[in-house]
Amino acid sequence: MSDSRIELPIVANIEAELEKLKAMQRFRAIPVTGARRGRHIEVDGRLLLNLSSNDYLGLGADRELFQSFIAGIREDRFDDGRYALTSSSSRLLTGHHPVCDQLESAIAAAYGSEAALVFNSGYHANTGILPALATRHDLILSDKLNHASIIDGLRIADAEFRRFRHADCDHLEEQLQAAGNRYRQIFIVTESVFSMDGDLADLRRLVDLKRRFGAMLIVDEAHGVGVFGNNGLGLCEAVGLTHEIDIIVGTFGKSLASVGAYAVMRGLFREYLVNTMRTLIFTTALPPMALAWSLSTFTRQLAMQRERDHLLRLAATLRGSLREAGFDVPGESHIVPVVLGEDCAAVAMAGALREAGFYALPVRPPTVPENSSRLRFSLRADLTGDDIASLAETMKKRTT
Repeated sequence: MSDSRIELPIVANIEAELEKLKAMQRFRAIPVTGARRGRHIEVDGRLLLNLSSNDYLGLGADRELFQSFIAGIREDRFDDGRYALTSSSSRLLTGHHPVCDQLESAIAAAYGSEAALVFNSGYHANTGILPALATRHDLILSDKLNHASIIDGLRIADAEFRRFRHADCDHLEEQLQAAGNRYRQIFIVTESVFSMDGDLADLRRLVDLKRRFGAMLIVDEAHGVGVFGNNGLGLCEAVGLTHEIDIIVGTFGKSLASVGAYAVMRGLFREYLVNTMRTLIFTTALPPMALAWSLSTFTRQLAMQRERDHLLRLAATLRGSLREAGFDVPGESHIVPVVLGEDCAAVAMAGALREAGFYALPVRPPTVPENSSRLRFSLRADLTGDDIASLAETMKKRTT
């Protein structure tokens, strides 16, 4: 059977762009991964130490927790839908389930907040909250290195937006002063832990600026939840400012080893988002089974301070070892990036580590700025000191 399709003009452009990416060593493909066995992952048939996962607490590999959850599934609960694998509708129709109320209540109680609201993903949260709250009479000020989902939220919103230099609160203050009284409301948006550099936002200074200028402060704790704070509630908790942040966004898809996201806020904001947030209203709700699992992992991580301490010690050890060896290692968190510069250098180092049994993917533009390609080690609490020592030694051998 002959192919009678008319060749579209865009096809040649796409082919050329893909060839360009390959020549620049920026072509990406979905990796062939298999079984997860604790802190290891099977890639192309080989079992490698997984250094590219966001399972920071190792909950995704906690067999005992999973078995306990599965054992709790009872046949007599089937009719109430708690363990259904689909919601089949949006929350505002028939997709809501009481287990979501339980999850939101548990989150709000942990934070000491008036309310919490669950979303299908962190991307849904960040592309939905700002467009719902900010109007054309408002201004949004966003950290230069905020996640792509926040940037997309800025673009969708009707409000004017500007980006301040990364972690530069003096530049932010200049923009706040320049705004004067020309806007109904000013929003400040930042991540707490920046995933590419592993550095931390100066939340104390941001809260001070929020108070002085009457701004609304939104903090994305995607990479902070589970790792920082006595209850794993994030950097906001660790610095004692949870109640000073207007909206805190967290995710279930990283430390909490599940799917979806949440935000904590005052009850008034929750009611407004339920009525106006398009990524909440116009999407099928999460399955009750997933919500029940999220409730289980969220509750479990509240008491995982020992794992948090171990994780941060491992990160400090690795960071110190690599800096002593002359590597450019920014940050101060459980995310340990090694900036190598050219794309080919990052690709080559990733390949060498893979041969040595480590799975760490190269990060290249446009995810990071030009000439700052890197390896990004996402550490996890089930790694050992020997794992870290072996990794550091393998890296050092590549420089000799």
